[in-house]
Amino acid sequence: MSIQEPLTELPIKTADTGFYRGFSLNVTVISKIIISILVVWCIVWPTDAGRILGEWNSVILANFAAWYIWSVGFFIIVCLGLAIWPTAGRLNLGQPGEKPEFSNFSWFSMMFGAGIGVGMLTWAVAEPVAHFGNNPEVIQGITNGGAADNVRMAYKWSFLHWGLSAWACYAVAGLSLAFFSYRRGLPLTIRSSLTPLFGTALSGRLGHLIDIVAVVATILGVAQTLGFGVEQFVAGLTRIGISGLMAEDGGATGMGIVVALVVIMGASTLSALSGVGKGIKWLSNINMVLSIILLGFFIIFGATFFGAQAMVLGVFDYLIALPEMSFNVFRSDGVEGSEDFLLSQWQGWWPVFYWAWWIAFAPFVGMFLARISRGRSIREFVLGAMIVPALMCFVWFSWAGGTAIDLELNGGANGVIFGAANGDKIFAMTEFMLAPIAQALAWGMALLIVVLLMTFLVTSADSAVLIVNTINAAGDEGPKARPHIMFWGAALALVVGGLLISGGTSAIQTAMVIGALPFSVVMVLMCIALIKAIYNDGRREAAGVATTTAEMSSTPAE
Repeated sequence: MSIQEPLTELPIKTADTGFYRGFSLNVTVISKIIISILVVWCIVWPTDAGRILGEWNSVILANFAAWYIWSVGFFIIVCLGLAIWPTAGRLNLGQPGEKPEFSNFSWFSMMFGAGIGVGMLTWAVAEPVAHFGNNPEVIQGITNGGAADNVRMAYKWSFLHWGLSAWACYAVAGLSLAFFSYRRGLPLTIRSSLTPLFGTALSGRLGHLIDIVAVVATILGVAQTLGFGVEQFVAGLTRIGISGLMAEDGGATGMGIVVALVVIMGASTLSALSGVGKGIKWLSNINMVLSIILLGFFIIFGATFFGAQAMVLGVFDYLIALPEMSFNVFRSDGVEGSEDFLLSQWQGWWPVFYWAWWIAFAPFVGMFLARISRGRSIREFVLGAMIVPALMCFVWFSWAGGTAIDLELNGGANGVIFGAANGDKIFAMTEFMLAPIAQALAWGMALLIVVLLMTFLVTSADSAVLIVNTINAAGDEGPKARPHIMFWGAALALVVGGLLISGGTSAIQTAMVIGALPFSVVMVLMCIALIKAIYNDGRREAAGVATTTAEMSSTPAE
């Protein structure tokens, strides 16, 4: 039986004329309808929307927690396995001899900024603090919440959520898209990554469904990030002297939400109109430089030794416990307040929520990573897009979060940091550190964090708008019609605003967990399809059959 050349054509019908010229009507229109219904539902009937979303969330956490846990564990194995596998690791995510478009600094900056950077400003402080107070070891009575013996456990769980697991979700999507788009010449859209399993059937309804699921998951995943970011942005504006945006309970007022969304989404839409090579690249470089300045402040003037100790011991504990943490599922016994119930509840609040967040974020970040990683090898991609950003997250958590814990344990903070809202903790910490020296220094640091936060949020939002348009345009990376960019910018703002109105960040979290579920199935299939394609390419190379479009153009058809 002769070995056939791989599929290199996947026609996707797009409109030839009119408002939707160049776009797939099936994907674009249905995606817009779904998002519009969600926005109207949450804004017009906020109470009912919040209640129903909560009920759906309970059902998913009760029945699919294990699926989320095991799927992400599978993604880690696939990514590391592909990097180690000689046949796969050396393959270029492009044509033979093709070189990367972006320098390593710009590549890392765009990956970090679009992928996870905005979360650092909230969770690098808030999450170690949260796990310092409670985690599975505390629930089981092994360590004591809020005591020194619980510091290592706080970091073990923080590193789990922001380490290899998160970036494996992004790497799976990015590898699949880059492989099939830049080696095979297929459209840069989610459906292309499943061609080894479904072939040309993806040109029709099945492919449309997959891309619609990706668009909805992307909007909800980015909405989760923006939801947290909006509340922190409002907290920052309040810290630098703009009043009337925060409520007494520490949350953003309706006016605060509107102001934040108008500023962030207005700037992100303008940046999206300029494309990846201009606006997004420059924003990414700016926020990387500002990140280094802020992180340097924590390392030099914060808990320097405490952070170093947290980094070394935390990474050690994390790597040792990673296999168990990646596949262990806590099962509830149904008895409220029991140890099994509390462990299952904690896992739903933390790992399952995070895995859903990263999966919902994966179509956006994965396609963005593919777009900026053309010309790199699979091994280089995995090391650069999975391990390096994870280490960067560990550094942030160790010194930013470590400074907060050390100030509370040994520095006399007396609850000033722990008592602040999650988004406000980093502002409370820097003010506690700098205000006794000079109030102007505290104000200046708050301003730097606000600017950095805005650049991160704008980078995430405008990247998401461009990626959604690319999926809707059947993988066309070229310039898109401005009205569509503005529509998705406005839609993203309305989704965030609507969900915040109907139930705060918990409503966004619930909608995102629901939206991520179908795409998690797509991602598992992407892994299987990628492994199958690389294995078959090895057989093709041995038989002298072309594996890339460049080779096919110079090889007689067989």
